[in-house]
Amino acid sequence: MLLLRFFVMGSTRDDARKTSRRKGLVASSTAVATGVAAATLGLVPLTIAGVGASGYLAWRWWDHRAKNGLKF
Repeated sequence: MLLLRFFVMGSTRDDARKTSRRKGLVASSTAVATGVAAATLGLVPLTIAGVGASGYLAWRWWDHRAKNGLKF
């Protein structure tokens, strides 16, 4: 049964890697967007909110990789 499940469902490690890549791209693009917005607009509340959001998304990405045993 376990062997059949492996062939039918695919590898969960591949799923974890795909999810990790997506979370990493979202976190890094949020950080870049925050940097660009801070440099062009210079609004302090927007910058603080963007840094907080970027930090939270980066922490979720880091935590996901650690829970799934993926190297950094």
